[in-house]
Amino acid sequence: MRIAVISGKGGTGKTTVAVSIGAIEEHPVMVDCDVDAPNMYLYYEGEDIKKGQFYGSELAVVDKDLCNKCGKCNNVCRYDAIDKGLVNDMKCEGCGACELVCPQKAITMVPQKTADTFITKIPNGIISRAKMDVGSDGSGKLITELRKNAELYQRGSKFTIVDGSPGVGCAVIASITANDAAIIVTEPTKSGMDDFIRVHKLCEHFGIPQYVCINKYDINEDITMDIENYCTDNGITVVGKIPYDETIIRSINELKPIVYYEDSKANYAIRNMWNKVKELVNKYEYKNIK
Repeated sequence: MRIAVISGKGGTGKTTVAVSIGAIEEHPVMVDCDVDAPNMYLYYEGEDIKKGQFYGSELAVVDKDLCNKCGKCNNVCRYDAIDKGLVNDMKCEGCGACELVCPQKAITMVPQKTADTFITKIPNGIISRAKMDVGSDGSGKLITELRKNAELYQRGSKFTIVDGSPGVGCAVIASITANDAAIIVTEPTKSGMDDFIRVHKLCEHFGIPQYVCINKYDINEDITMDIENYCTDNGITVVGKIPYDETIIRSINELKPIVYYEDSKANYAIRNMWNKVKELVNKYEYKNIK
């Protein structure tokens, strides 16, 4: 079963929940889809057992022997990235328009490396992750690649845990695609609720079953109630409410999943939340859960 842990924005506790589930389960396959700020692997003693390179964009390259500096490439480039055969690497988006209009066939689009990918073996499972090159883009394509890499290790594993990208952009869409369910982690603030509603509507649009986990629910119980009421009105199951717990700060500083701190309130709450998710799975609440 594939479950994505997502949030409408960063800093809501998404990774805290994802790494905790990964620590609870035996032999999980985890995918760190927060490729702009990957940190899942930091929580485990791991070893990189496979490394690859990802080419996620293209760059216009001009054959100076063929280019006659006619300037037709200038006219079609929306980014002012090329001037009579002289390419600005920082502006080129790799769209290929200049290649199409070049009468001399002097321009070629060349794939560019944008990230290194890794399969990291940890004591109880596998993490598929990446390290993007500085200034590179194409995070959606990269996430799709990470998920492909993870599929090679899913046989024999009961759960694949996806630590999704924050927000509602293409990276999040790539994170939730083909998942059996998503756990949306939110927090009881005005902006937190607004972000939650946006990511909820995104999941709804793509037909991804959703659960909701309210982190630090006790810092504003009025908004917590508003979130719960919204979930009730929209048929979304609230699977967990995690109290504010300073032990989480300690766990982040010590790079250990919070579930290793047995006396912490958050540990109990996350374990209860995950048990509830598994109960729902076992009841086949959703037809498309595998």
